[in-house]
Amino acid sequence: MILDFAVFLDGQPVGSHRFEVRQEAGARRVTSRAAFDVRLLGIPFYRYRHQAQEQWRGDCLVKLESTTEDGGERSAVSVSPDGCRMSFAYWNPRMLEQKELLNAQTGKFEAVAVSPLGEGRYRITGPKNPIELRYSAQGEWLALEATVAGGKRLSYRRQ
Repeated sequence: MILDFAVFLDGQPVGSHRFEVRQEAGARRVTSRAAFDVRLLGIPFYRYRHQAQEQWRGDCLVKLESTTEDGGERSAVSVSPDGCRMSFAYWNPRMLEQKELLNAQTGKFEAVAVSPLGEGRYRITGPKNPIELRYSAQGEWLALEATVAGGKRLSYRRQ
């Protein structure tokens, strides 16, 4: 399964985020790649690059490795969680049942609370910026919205 999202900041296109979910010999491998470029009057103002590789056994995250460039700051994460834990795996609606999720950018678990908003919409609170998700009636992830630095609205729209 490939999930391609166009990414917008306050309604203006800034980049894309692709998720590739593959079944391999009873395991699931997920690759995530994000690239955002924010320009101010045509001049590059902010750059974000993120790539993650996840290995799953059923709905349990076995290993996560990621690299991120966030506004010039670089970070890398490599973690193999104990027990059956999940990341912010928006592509898997079982994520909405969790009380704690692994942040692929920081490598830290964050306490979360999920509130249904109706019509396939959910709000996740607990992370720095609350996140709203939308799913189809079949449980397919369709959209994401969050308020980010400076009160700007980040939106993912499925392509």
